Amino acid sequence: MTLFFKRAIDDIFKNSFLNLVSVITISLSILITSAFILLFINTDDIINSWKHGLRIMAYLKPQLNHTEKDFLKQSIQTLDGVQSVRFIPKDEALRLLKTQMANQASVLENLTENPLPDSFEISMTADIESWQRIASLATQIDGLANVDEVEYGQRWIGRFITIFNLFRMAGYAMGTLFFVAAIFIVANTIRLVIYSRREEVEIMRLVGATDSFIKIPFYIVGLIQGALGAAIGTGLLYLLFSLMSVNVEQEFLPGLFRLKFIPPSILGAILIGSMLVGWLGCYISLKQFLKT
Repeated sequence: MTLFFKRAIDDIFKNSFLNLVSVITISLSILITSAFILLFINTDDIINSWKHGLRIMAYLKPQLNHTEKDFLKQSIQTLDGVQSVRFIPKDEALRLLKTQMANQASVLENLTENPLPDSFEISMTADIESWQRIASLATQIDGLANVDEVEYGQRWIGRFITIFNLFRMAGYAMGTLFFVAAIFIVANTIRLVIYSRREEVEIMRLVGATDSFIKIPFYIVGLIQGALGAAIGTGLLYLLFSLMSVNVEQEFLPGLFRLKFIPPSILGAILIGSMLVGWLGCYISLKQFLKT
C-alpha cells in the first residue's frame, strides 16, 4: 500500500493542473449541495420551533352560557393531542388586539361594540409532530357543537410548506446534477492522465503487471481528490456561514432562533459521498481505457 500511495501522490504532482481542475469541480459541487443541506436543516428546525409554539384558536358562537362553555372546554380537553385549553373572553381579546395594534389605535377608537368572539386557546402535546395531525385535530375541534370557526395559521403554513417542498425537490435535482457532472469531469481528467502515461501502462502490462496493480494508484488519486474537494467545499461553506449567520439572526430572527451548521454525522456522509464521486470517476475511466 505504501508503494501505491507513493505512486498516487507522484501522479497528483506530475499532473497538478488536471487534478486541480477535478478538485475544484468536486469542491464546487460539494459547496452547492451542502448549502442546500444546510438550508434544509435550519428550515426544518424553524418549522419545528413554530410547531411547538403553535396554538389552535377555536372561536365560539355568540350568546353561549357558562355551562355550555364549560362543557365545550371539557370536550376539547378529551381530544387526543390536546395539552391545555385556555378561555379568552372577547373583552380580553379586544385589549390584546389594541396592544398589538398600538401604532394603529385610531382604527379601533370608533368601535361602538366589541366585534370579537369569545375563544379557546388550545395548546398541543409535544408528540404531535406532523402538520397532518395538527390539521386533523383542528378539524375535530371545528366539528364540535358551539364552535364557530377554527384558526391556526393554516393558510400561510400551507403555502410556506408547499414552497419549502418545491425548494427541497429543486435541491435534490441540483445535487444529483452536480454529482453526475463531477463524476464526468473526474473521469475525463483521469482519462487524460492515463492517456499521457499510456506507454508506461502498456510496458507495465507487458512485464506482467495485473490490472489491479495498475488501477489502485488511480483509485487512490480519485479518493484523495474527493476528500480534498469535500474539505474545501465544506470549509468554504463554513466560512460563508460564519460571516452571514450573525447578520441573518439579527435581521430576520432576532432572539427567536439560532442557526446551526451541518452536524458532524452529515459532514461525514458528505465526505464519503465526495470520495465516492472521485472513485466512480476513476472506475469509469479505467474500465473504458483498459478495455482498449
